[in-house]
Amino acid sequence: MPEWLIYTLVSVLVCALVIAVTVMRHRRLADEDTSQTPDVLEYMVMMVGVVYAIVLGLAIAGVWEARNAAEDTVQREAQALYEINQRLDVYPAAFRTQVRAHIDGYARHAVTAEWPAMEDDEQAGAEGARLLSRIRSDIAHRTPADELQAQAYQPLLDQVAAADDARHQRLDSAGTTLPGVVWFGLIAGGAVTLGLLYTLQIRHSPRELLLATTFSALVVLLLFMVWSFDAPFGHSGTDSSQPLQELYAAST
Repeated sequence: MPEWLIYTLVSVLVCALVIAVTVMRHRRLADEDTSQTPDVLEYMVMMVGVVYAIVLGLAIAGVWEARNAAEDTVQREAQALYEINQRLDVYPAAFRTQVRAHIDGYARHAVTAEWPAMEDDEQAGAEGARLLSRIRSDIAHRTPADELQAQAYQPLLDQVAAADDARHQRLDSAGTTLPGVVWFGLIAGGAVTLGLLYTLQIRHSPRELLLATTFSALVVLLLFMVWSFDAPFGHSGTDSSQPLQELYAAST
């Protein structure tokens, strides 16, 4: 299910619940004097709102940082493979074709097999490591034939090591960023914050209902942002694998 559809459904449900509870409460307490709200309640609502906003801000900052770090890791992995591809120009055409075919195979496996496993929080398997080892073996067992190949030999192996290191970091950073207890606090805090709307003795006038639904939609939006960024490589599709997809785009 697309993320925008999930957000739309959750927002509609929460806003509808807020409106329904407000209207039902107004009907049950029709004789209650709602012209004034005790000052202590206003301070409590304000303090709870401020604390919850700080917690949400910290959560968004944390998952955003993790998302950026994951994207940088993918970029480093793709860049290392690209450098290998480019530095092969000093080798014979047959050898270049062989290594580049292995690079394409590794990139394709990472996108089509490892990405779905990472999104499902499953083990990626050893096939990716085997494909990368094949690239390392191709280069390591190729004896330099001249000075240019000798100069490119060690940098090529260094780039393979960089790609291997980036791959391990990518697999280690897969899965959710926030632990379950943090999610419990965010959801419970959102419910408490929305529940405190009713301590302000809001009525079912259009203006008050609009403000209540707008505030509810804002809380849902912020929680949705945390959920969306909580998965460093996304909840659907392989958009974050674009740097690796570009490596074999010409051969597909």
